[in-house]
Amino acid sequence: MGPMATHVITGAGSGIGAAVARRLHARGDELVLHARDAGRAKELVAEFPGARTLVGDLADPDRLSWAFSHQSLPERIDSLLHIAGVIDLGAVGELTPKAWHHQLNVNLIAPAELTRHFLPQLRLTKGHVVFVNSGAGLNAHAEWSAYAASKHGLKALADSLRHEEHGNGVRVTSVYPGRTASPMQAKVHQQEGKEYDPEKWIDPESVATTIVMAIDLPRDAEVNDLSVRPGR
Repeated sequence: MGPMATHVITGAGSGIGAAVARRLHARGDELVLHARDAGRAKELVAEFPGARTLVGDLADPDRLSWAFSHQSLPERIDSLLHIAGVIDLGAVGELTPKAWHHQLNVNLIAPAELTRHFLPQLRLTKGHVVFVNSGAGLNAHAEWSAYAASKHGLKALADSLRHEEHGNGVRVTSVYPGRTASPMQAKVHQQEGKEYDPEKWIDPESVATTIVMAIDLPRDAEVNDLSVRPGR
């Protein structure tokens, strides 16, 4: 990444996304932060002065292109960081199509649509696409079918994209964090009926370190897949 790189980030409101955004903001990079609605956009700009926002609902990927066509988009993009995600646990015998659609839309189809939208800019800069996946993108456990399916799909999206864009100089990285201390993790524990102790899990800052390392890597190399597991 050269001086004043521009990063489009989803999920900057909390957890890993917020940690990455803070890191890049602190060093003076340009941020374009995705927000679900205008209210969230205002909150993000208050937290990251000077950042620009991009408003659109990831749960409704069919309308993202329309939403973006009514906003001024950055002309230069050096990295696209897919960090937003939703989770809804449940047995296959109980999960409804609504739960499946929501997780597939936000976790898989929206990242595909955002990538399609920004690929022309990323090809120009020989930029980087980072997908924050999950341990569930590699292994699916009981009650995790829909979420894990969306994340297994995200791995396939990243792998195909890497093959397609390698010749254009676009780098593609998937990061598979284990359980990370974040609002999402608190929700998982609640759904599992377990007590939540953030001390047991990975600090979002540690995952952010691996993501920034991947995008800062010299051009002669590319981090393809990176598993980050709890160290204690």
